Amino acid sequence: MIYALPFISALIGWVTNFIAVKMLFHPRVPINVLGIKIQGVFPKRHKVFAEKIGNLVGGELFSFDDIKGKLTDSSNLTEIMQVVDAKMDVFLREKLTAAMPMLAMIMGDDLRNKIKATLLEEFETMLPEVIEKYTSKLESEIDIKAIVRHKVEQFSFDKLEDVMLAIMSKEFKFIELIGAVLGFFIGLVQVLMMMYIK
Repeated sequence: MIYALPFISALIGWVTNFIAVKMLFHPRVPINVLGIKIQGVFPKRHKVFAEKIGNLVGGELFSFDDIKGKLTDSSNLTEIMQVVDAKMDVFLREKLTAAMPMLAMIMGDDLRNKIKATLLEEFETMLPEVIEKYTSKLESEIDIKAIVRHKVEQFSFDKLEDVMLAIMSKEFKFIELIGAVLGFFIGLVQVLMMMYIK
C-alpha cells in the first residue's frame, strides 16, 4: 500500500490543479460553503478585469496620435490624393458642366486642368490639417477606455471562458500535469522517508 502513495499523491495534485483551473471561471455566482463565499476568479473580478483592460487598451495599445500619424503619412496621403484626383475629374468633366451648361462652352481642357491643379494643390495643403482637427475632435468625443470597459463588462462568462480556453488550453493542461508530477514526487519523498527514517 505504501508504494501506491506516489500515485495517490499524483492524482491528488492533478485533481487539485484541475479544480483550480476550473475555479477561474466557476462558480459564476457566489455560493456559500460552510459560511465561506466561493466564486470563480473571473466572475468575481469581472468589473476590475474590465477596468484594467479598458485602461490598458485606451492608455497603452490604442492611440489617436498613431491614427493621425498613419493618416497623414506620405504614402497614405498619396493614395487619398489619387482618389481625390479621380473624383475631381468626374466633377469637372461631368457634374459641374451638367449643373452649369453655359460653363461647358467656355471651359476647355486647359482651363479645366488649371482649375483642377489649383484645387488639388489647395486640397493637398489642407488635408493634413483637416485630418488633425477631425481626429482631435474624435479624441475628445470618444472615450476608448470607457468603450472597452463597457464591452468587456457585457462579455458573457461563457464566451470569456471559450476565448481563454482557446488561447490557453495547452497552458491549463500543463498546469494540471505539473500538479500530477509534483504530487508524484511528494509521494515518492514520503515513501522514501517512511522507508529510511525510523
